[in-house]
Amino acid sequence: MPSIVSDWSSCLDNGDVATLRCIPIVLQNIINSLVMIAGIACIFIIIYAGIKFVTSEGDPEKVAAARKTVLYGVGGFILVLGSFLVLNLLATFTGVDQLTPH
Repeated sequence: MPSIVSDWSSCLDNGDVATLRCIPIVLQNIINSLVMIAGIACIFIIIYAGIKFVTSEGDPEKVAAARKTVLYGVGGFILVLGSFLVLNLLATFTGVDQLTPH
């Protein structure tokens, strides 16, 4: 999992005033946090779908709805991971290392 970057010393002016050099660090922290939140949300969606599946009592419509919920939860997480991968590939190919996870 990506971690939150806390190396603010490289962008602070006079030790305590934030400058424009802090923007990449802030963006990196936001992106990493959103990926973690998406992972946690995916886990809760899958648990919710499992509960829906168990309580469906064999009703084909409820089972289909539970399967659809799992599919959407996992598909959304794959989309988030794919966009994270594209962002990291672009950062690697262009040489912009501020947005890569540390």
